[in-house]
Amino acid sequence: MLHTKRRPRWSVRFSRQELALVAVTAVWGTTFLVVHLAVQHGGPLLFVGLRFLAAGAISAVIFRRTLKGLTRRELGAGAAIGVTIFGGYALQTVGLQTIPSSTSAFLTALYVPLVPLLQWAVFRRAPRPAAWAGVALAFTGLVLLADPGSAGLTLSAGEVLTLVSTVAIAAEIVLIGLFAGTVDLGRVTVVQLLVGGALSVAMVPVVGEAVPSSSWLWLAAAIGLGAASCLIQITMNWAQQSVSPTRATVIYAGEPVWGGIIGRLAGDRLPGLAVVGAALIVAGVLVSELEPRSRQPQPAPRPARVDGVTAFTDSSDQAGVS
Repeated sequence: MLHTKRRPRWSVRFSRQELALVAVTAVWGTTFLVVHLAVQHGGPLLFVGLRFLAAGAISAVIFRRTLKGLTRRELGAGAAIGVTIFGGYALQTVGLQTIPSSTSAFLTALYVPLVPLLQWAVFRRAPRPAAWAGVALAFTGLVLLADPGSAGLTLSAGEVLTLVSTVAIAAEIVLIGLFAGTVDLGRVTVVQLLVGGALSVAMVPVVGEAVPSSSWLWLAAAIGLGAASCLIQITMNWAQQSVSPTRATVIYAGEPVWGGIIGRLAGDRLPGLAVVGAALIVAGVLVSELEPRSRQPQPAPRPARVDGVTAFTDSSDQAGVS
């Protein structure tokens, strides 16, 4: 009797676009360690400023053909989003001076379940049951990540700053959703990056932050992360034309996991209870994005935030990228 090999009934296949999103998500996760190391050699505000000014300058070159049509609405939208970028990244980067990169990565992921709560507070849009479940999981994960012991739930100053930064990041998402479909993506991207960077640099003398005398590694990290932000933006715009929002969200939820992996390779060691908490935060991110099967309308343009740069998941809004 002749036997033939049977192929397994299950397989995991990724398209080129999905593999590209996995790659940029891994890059995104790596940035936490890069920033953590960089701010040991220079001030966090100047670092954030140079990072986003570099990203804005590169974006201005990429979107130079459309910048002439900049409207007042787009200028205002970009400025408002730039303020939230400044608040989110300045606080997160200051926090990274004193907490491990892996902890920062998992705490930052809390912005996802915070978005529906912020929309509820501002626009009176009640969160879906899945969003509430995601918030509950994420909050439980936060408690475990804080490693409550005999002293009770305690958070360090760096962890508190990182948590506050997630509110600013969630506000960024809400603002982008408010302007989605009514502005040009390329022009607003340039404005928001330049505003975020300029505000960070302007705050350096206000807080008395010392300017590093010489550190080419620090400067290279800032400019390199700026270039990475633009690379992530362009890759997302290209890939999300064929990758569904749900699938993309699942891939992006791996960002803190990549951050944790890179951090562990660099020497970070989270306690066992904190690892469980980190897993619950990722689960909360995924659950909060679940959609009921009965709802099958055409998805509205939804912003997906990566590294301070925003892309819209609806292909009709992928302006300015070829």
